[in-house]
Amino acid sequence: QVQLVESGGGLVQAGGSLRLSCAASGITFSINTMRAMRWYRQALGKQRELVAGISVGGTKNYADSVKGRFTISRDNANNTVWLQMNSLKPEDTAVYYCYAETIWYGGLWGQGTQVTVSS
Repeated sequence: QVQLVESGGGLVQAGGSLRLSCAASGITFSINTMRAMRWYRQALGKQRELVAGISVGGTKNYADSVKGRFTISRDNANNTVWLQMNSLKPEDTAVYYCYAETIWYGGLWGQGTQVTVSS
């Protein structure tokens, strides 16, 4: 069974940092199985939005709102993607979801992890 499991969320004060991880099981990160991995977030009462993505070739992209503060990275050997979040703001408060664009299984979502930034 292919599964994504996020961890690392929590409560942090504004200006602080958190590191989210997304571990994939049942699938390996390779050019034969993946197209991209992404982080999305959904704040209460708002639509889910793309935060950051990394292609199988390593190309990264970020939402304007997080550029310069968030960094996406991956470890292919351990099938893990991270989102390093620095200089957090209250408006970063949301449930963060990991998403895998796979070749054989389509799009896969993790269960989400809550990030709360207090002012």
